[in-house]
Amino acid sequence: MARVKKTAAWTRKEGKSPSGGLNKKGVASYRRANPGSKLKMAVTGKVKKGSKSAKRRKSFCARMSGMKGPLKDSKGRPTRKALALRKWKCRINKKKK
Repeated sequence: MARVKKTAAWTRKEGKSPSGGLNKKGVASYRRANPGSKLKMAVTGKVKKGSKSAKRRKSFCARMSGMKGPLKDSKGRPTRKALALRKWKCRINKKKK
């Protein structure tokens, strides 16, 4: 009987956090799949202004906020993008029409 090869946890539901981004299992599986990777967990706590963590958050928010795609799906639920921005405590500027 042939075994089915599973994909890495970071690509499946079990490696993703319901509140957005990856959980510890997802980050660990990403590091195993990509040797030399320096992927870290999200910056979710309070940080000092100008600290390394604050700069990392600012960089992530700038990159992720510029990504194309909706913040809500067709049923009105937040997308993975919206969840990640919320988890990282990014300010979301909604464009007015």
